[in-house]
Amino acid sequence: MTIELNKPALRHARALIREGKVVRDERDDWSEAAPSAEEENAFIDRAGWTQYAHWHLGVDRSENRETKQAYTFPFGDFRRVHRSGVISAESRAGQYDHEEIRDALRALRELIDDDEGR
Repeated sequence: MTIELNKPALRHARALIREGKVVRDERDDWSEAAPSAEEENAFIDRAGWTQYAHWHLGVDRSENRETKQAYTFPFGDFRRVHRSGVISAESRAGQYDHEEIRDALRALRELIDDDEGR
């Protein structure tokens, strides 16, 4: 299992933040904001696997690209980036030594926080 930074997802997250599609919530809010399995399935049925992948900063290329197991470190609700999701994913990435993903998530959090002050 080798989880890599999903660069298209990082570009997607940055674009959403620049467009103001952000929920500036707190870390503990992610447990309520994270999409449920049913919401994930509905999104996949509607938008497909490529779009699903764009909402996860980690990708395991050893897994089938058309399974949820291939994607990790979600950061939003399929409409907006959630600051709580970014913080939660950043913490988990650091905990499991995914430094490139952790650093990308930190940069996203800083982008969210910098934008808030404007």
